[in-house]
Amino acid sequence: MQYKEFSNGVSIPMLGFGTYKIDNADVPAAIQGALDAGYRHFDCAHIYGNEAAIGEAFKKANVDREDLFITSKVWNADQGYDKTLKAFEQTLTDLQMDYLDLYLIHWPNEDNFDLTLDTWKAMETLYEQGKVKAIGVSNFSEDQLKKVFAMCKVKPMVNQIERHPYKVQEELGKFDEDNGIVNEGYSPIGHGHLILEDETINKIAEKHHKTAAQVVLRWHIDTGFVVFPKSSKVARVKENFDIFDFNLNEDEIKAISALDQDKHLNY
Repeated sequence: MQYKEFSNGVSIPMLGFGTYKIDNADVPAAIQGALDAGYRHFDCAHIYGNEAAIGEAFKKANVDREDLFITSKVWNADQGYDKTLKAFEQTLTDLQMDYLDLYLIHWPNEDNFDLTLDTWKAMETLYEQGKVKAIGVSNFSEDQLKKVFAMCKVKPMVNQIERHPYKVQEELGKFDEDNGIVNEGYSPIGHGHLILEDETINKIAEKHHKTAAQVVLRWHIDTGFVVFPKSSKVARVKENFDIFDFNLNEDEIKAISALDQDKHLNY
């Protein structure tokens, strides 16, 4: 495993397991399968509707809490200072945990960004109380981050954004890095079929005796992004974890990055 360090010295595994759209009935097998494959970083969110099932799965999995890295996110309907604190406590209850490793604002409030700034104040309170080891944001633009910088006591440590070879996010990624923010990429293989059939990626995969998905995940990590692919298939879960025995060279990284179309595949 490779790790990325936040501005406060906390380390995060660069490869995690995503829990988006995992049905509650499938959660126990998915969590145990990921643990068996070697995952210890799990990306969750209240809006996914499965945090209680995930908490129960971890309780039964016989894994030490300190060996896990758990992320969750406050949803749009829970923004605001008091509502964020309440939502956080609900997430802790659901996950059956007494702290989180990382808590994020899931989306900025485009219509009332002052509400999002109040949410950030609540995030800072949770951090100061030691209930979360790191705090950050998701889907924030450069301008929105600057508004947070102007009022915050603690700068966001993470920006989680859509990122894959068809949406490389070079400018925003560099801005984050320049400001001490760790980049995380969701939808890292862009829902598979479009990107995994790409000729450039498959040629690189053939050279390394790896799959297209493994090459794309390696590209993320080699370019400094934390990622958390999701799959309900045991073989794919294991395959996604098997990316630490090779690296891409500079030309291969450039070739994949050159596929950028600034294309949203998530909405």
